[in-house]
Amino acid sequence: MNNTLKTFFSALACSIIVFSCSDQSATTDNAKYVMVIHGGAGTIEKKFMTPEKEKAYTAALTEALQNGYHLLKEGKTSIEAVQAAINAMENSPLFNAGKGAVFTHDGKNELDASIMDGQMLKAGAVAGVTNIKNPINAAIAVMNRSEHVMMVGKGAEQFAAANGCDTVPQSYFFTQERWDQLQRTIKEEEQGRAAYNDIDPRKSEIYGISDKDKKFGTVGAVALDNKGNLAAGTSTGGMTNKKYGRVGDSPIIGAGTYCNNATAGISCTGWGEYYIREVAANRMSALIELKKLPVNEAAKQVIDEIGKMGGDGGIIGLDKSGKIAMEFNTSGMYRGTVDENGKISVYIYK
Repeated sequence: MNNTLKTFFSALACSIIVFSCSDQSATTDNAKYVMVIHGGAGTIEKKFMTPEKEKAYTAALTEALQNGYHLLKEGKTSIEAVQAAINAMENSPLFNAGKGAVFTHDGKNELDASIMDGQMLKAGAVAGVTNIKNPINAAIAVMNRSEHVMMVGKGAEQFAAANGCDTVPQSYFFTQERWDQLQRTIKEEEQGRAAYNDIDPRKSEIYGISDKDKKFGTVGAVALDNKGNLAAGTSTGGMTNKKYGRVGDSPIIGAGTYCNNATAGISCTGWGEYYIREVAANRMSALIELKKLPVNEAAKQVIDEIGKMGGDGGIIGLDKSGKIAMEFNTSGMYRGTVDENGKISVYIYK
């Protein structure tokens, strides 16, 4: 926590961060944005947030944006910037990705990630990996060093390790807060709320899976480099108490991640089953392409449609002109932007 707070105060001293609890007016100006990120959506309300944790989240999001922006300024690719931003969030215990991944019913951590290149429409993804420190790196390896798009489980782990991705013991992912979250959820399940989906999607709830704070901590980033190319990536630990090898939308190209220079780079966070059924990321791209909607209006329509189905969460997007979207139907979403001049803005609440 001390290192995280130091990062926060350092960012303040450099005067490159603009923090807002609720005002998002900064994103409605004519600025050209080069990166947008999210750290999860859900029931995130200021009355339940301690000042210390608010500062910690602000610092972590700021660090992710700084890491990505510095690479873009150096002329690196959008893929490299997305990787750097997501690595920063994967390495933080605050988010449900990498170090902060939630636990499955069996007390393990199963991680998913995906990446897509907007220029070539190349993509890579991994699902159900248990020993890869930074799953987004494994997804990039799949994209760049194989003829495949998705690898899962042990095979994905073997491929990632053989291609230079850092491996860690399961103990690396342990955090007390996530463990306690699992125990509360299992206790709820034992009291008769077993995990299942109601038939009517408008009334659907997955009992015994979501924690009482109902927060989706999936992380994602979209970047625009100086050659005009977009990239988008997403990384997650999935759902608390998940069983049977459940996989959500995050590693699925077109559902949790999609990127096309002709439309936008897109990353999602939320109740994965609904995003899969909506094919949410590709749906947003299609609305931009076929209905000529601005990126923010396309994002809003997708979130509205997911809400009508019974799902919740958020979506971010960035188009080739530097316009952004950060839409969600929950009370908050950890999110942030950086423009071409290096001005960073971080938001948490509605």
